[in-house]
Amino acid sequence: MNDATHEIQREFEQAQKARTNGNEGQARVCARRAAGIAIRDYLLRNGIRPPSRSAHDLLNLIKESAPLPPDLKRVADHLTLRVTEEFKLPIEADLIAESKALCEWLMNQEDKF
Repeated sequence: MNDATHEIQREFEQAQKARTNGNEGQARVCARRAAGIAIRDYLLRNGIRPPSRSAHDLLNLIKESAPLPPDLKRVADHLTLRVTEEFKLPIEADLIAESKALCEWLMNQEDKF
């Protein structure tokens, strides 16, 4: 396992712990950070310097520029949604599971960006 894989795994462990403790907001943050780590790794493996350290910025970049399958573009959309005034997502989604799917796809891609 490379460093990115370890970092991603650690974020998902923290996300699950936050969810178990009833802190869904923190679980979303961890899921988003895991996706950001996977995106940075994907870009670097393709010879592209990440333009930002922000997971949110990187998610916006890949949903506009990367050859993502449609279901994973939706995941990137979900991970960048604003929460409501009640700090809830405006949709029903398991961002931990969705982020895991996006991370797995990115970590297994060798295609050029």
